[in-house]
Amino acid sequence: MQTIKNYVGIDISKLCFDAAFEVSGSYRHYKFSNDLSGFKALAMELPVDSHVVMEASGPYYLQLACYFHELGLGVSVVNPLVIRRFCQMRLSRAKTDKKDALMIAEYGKAEHPSLWQPEEAYVLELRQLQALSDQLNKHRTSLIRQQEAFDQLPVKSKQVLRSIRRSLTFIEKELVELEVKMQELIKQYHGKMYEQIQTIPGLGKKTALLLIVLSGGFTKFAGCRQLCSYVGLSPRIFESGSSVKGRSKITKMGMSRIRAMLYLCAWSAKKCNQTCKELYDRLVAKGKSKRLALIAVANKLLKQAFAIATQDTIYEPHHQKNICL
Repeated sequence: MQTIKNYVGIDISKLCFDAAFEVSGSYRHYKFSNDLSGFKALAMELPVDSHVVMEASGPYYLQLACYFHELGLGVSVVNPLVIRRFCQMRLSRAKTDKKDALMIAEYGKAEHPSLWQPEEAYVLELRQLQALSDQLNKHRTSLIRQQEAFDQLPVKSKQVLRSIRRSLTFIEKELVELEVKMQELIKQYHGKMYEQIQTIPGLGKKTALLLIVLSGGFTKFAGCRQLCSYVGLSPRIFESGSSVKGRSKITKMGMSRIRAMLYLCAWSAKKCNQTCKELYDRLVAKGKSKRLALIAVANKLLKQAFAIATQDTIYEPHHQKNICL
């Protein structure tokens, strides 16, 4: 029989957080600053055997989650979309921090979410390096487009063009240094896995690195279907009865960066990866669009990477056909 827990709902933001938990049949509400003093103040109020539930609100939840995890309390971190759907199911119309904290506590009591575990320090560092790298790449692309636009003008500012070139040189240097640091960390903690994933035809160094970073070394998911759902490559079927036959799409509720990289890898994999080539050709022969076939190949690459990483092996064409069916 499951032990009854006191579920504490927390709605957190950058500067403060709201907490709600049940005492003697009614909910109590508190508001604290999102810092160590606020964490300690909440800890003083919590009942025995508390289980803290919060949303994954950017980086703002991490310090609070780590604090209560170190205290030995149960901590669950839930996708905000799950809480939103739970509120809709309960026909909740109000949208306030106080109400959100209460609904998160209700969700915990109803669904008993799984325990959260803090990530290793090197994983957090890798995520920061990857996030900055992505941002610098976006800035680099923006500057290149700006430069191309200025080049079309009849009068060009030499000062502006020099400034853009200096900025691009600096960004490219930073990107190289960030990638070198990420490579060092990956090779230190997941060197063998990193090399094994690259044996898959179509997957390169950057994609292998990002997959390991996002999946925590492929330890965050019980199966490849969960990973595909997380990345956003799971198919979404839209049908109802005999009259509603919507077009199938991918969910797009995952990581756009890795999804885009896998899609690019699929162009290469449909030529050099035998299993992916057979899949692509079969779908196109059935009349499916080439774009849909490429998405299916991207999905297959992700499944192959999961199998390689979790089975501690390398890519072997004859053993890949039944992966994650």
